Amino acid sequence: MRQLLRSEWTKFRTVPGWLFGMAVGGALIVGFGLLPGLQGSCGTRGPESQCEIAVGPEGQEVTDSFMFVHQPLTGDGSLTVRVASMNGVLPPQGPGEDGMRQGVAPWAKAGLMIKDGVDEGSAYGAVMLTGEHGVRMQHNFVHDTAGKPATKDSPRWLRLTRTHQKITGEESADGITWSTVGTVTLAGLPSTVQAGLFVTSPPYVEAVDESFGSMASFGGLTRSTAAFDQLSLTGQQAGPWTGTRIGGPSNMSDDELGSFEQTGEGAFTVTGMGDIAPSVGGPAGIGASITETLIGTFAGLIVVVVIAAMFVTAEYRRGMMRTTLAASPRRGRVIAAKATVIGIVSFVVGVIAAAIVVTFGQEVLRDNGVYMHPASTATELRVIAGTGALLAVAAALSVGLGALLRRGTTAVTAAIVTIVLPYLLAMSVLPPAAGDWLLRVAPAAAFAVQQSLVEYPQVANLYIPAAGYFPLPPWAGFAVLAGWATLALALATYLFRRRDV
Repeated sequence: MRQLLRSEWTKFRTVPGWLFGMAVGGALIVGFGLLPGLQGSCGTRGPESQCEIAVGPEGQEVTDSFMFVHQPLTGDGSLTVRVASMNGVLPPQGPGEDGMRQGVAPWAKAGLMIKDGVDEGSAYGAVMLTGEHGVRMQHNFVHDTAGKPATKDSPRWLRLTRTHQKITGEESADGITWSTVGTVTLAGLPSTVQAGLFVTSPPYVEAVDESFGSMASFGGLTRSTAAFDQLSLTGQQAGPWTGTRIGGPSNMSDDELGSFEQTGEGAFTVTGMGDIAPSVGGPAGIGASITETLIGTFAGLIVVVVIAAMFVTAEYRRGMMRTTLAASPRRGRVIAAKATVIGIVSFVVGVIAAAIVVTFGQEVLRDNGVYMHPASTATELRVIAGTGALLAVAAALSVGLGALLRRGTTAVTAAIVTIVLPYLLAMSVLPPAAGDWLLRVAPAAAFAVQQSLVEYPQVANLYIPAAGYFPLPPWAGFAVLAGWATLALALATYLFRRRDV
């Protein structure tokens, strides 16, 4: 087998067009990644345009923007309140529509919170009523526990209790019979915390169909107002209730960001906007990710699959396949050797190109004023290695198609239609549902290895491939491509053994 691999490598490296083509494939990946591309305003308009995102207690980037009506609580204590009603306003129904409309965002939140101060990103535990997701217990931005179903139109009792560093959230339909939503531990919670009511409402985003079945996103800021009554706070407390607007866009006034009014003994009306959640990329978020620097992968992939298919079909066209089989009669090994050689070359090209793009592409976008969501070293290594593996296995699949079809034009067309076209359709033409389905079953599912953003079910967003979110986890998507390649190579080997040549 070693001699056969050496022979196939010699065939490949002695064809200048194939070596040049592989270099072009890598250059396309690098070129698209280092082009100016996206533009932003971070840092390009002076100190006021710096894009900074708060970091939560567990190290994730977070959005921490809401109206907080609070007072200090020292030691253990408990808050109880009834959310009497919840309403709000949403952006216009679609492009071209005028005026805000009545409605509550699905992930609008109104409830009770115990928080380590009023700084953005500080630790907290909260129990809340949401617009369409019932009662929830959330803490430290990334953790979410569902309570019982509830609607914004029916009053809901909530209770939040601190016992040392443990926070327990409870709910009740009548204020008499209570059930626990969840209990969490906030390590390092100081003796004195801020406890009280909060309201927030995240941006609203929805898909809008365009021509040819394609999709665009539309949305805007939302605002919610909740009426609370029968508020009680037990424990060592001090001072009157204070309203603090935490976070929010710097170009909005305090009144726009939130307000509160005490309407009676233990009764408040609170209005707020923003979110208390992990920060995400995509239509509802800001900035870009390293996935978007690798947009040139599809162009490089076209070159790779063309060369890989020709690596087999060229021997049929030149009549060299009989010579190859005379030197190595075991036909299965011939297919395996070709797939191995072209796979290794493609992997090396993909890794080098991806490493350059991931390293320098982020700097290009930052220089353009684009905020870049940071990725861990492990994620960057996975994306780089995954890009190389994507090209390698796609090349092996093309070898299988070349051996099956034996004609260069036919094999190249089949390889592009099978591997590359589904990605382009899902990214630019198909509606989200169809695109997601295609990226679950087609070889292009392997592009999931380039995902670096995290999807959170409790954060409203359009989690679509065009925004860097794929329907399958990275290695599950890669497994789909590997399955296609295995099938193509197995079928090619079977027919290769049965044919005359």
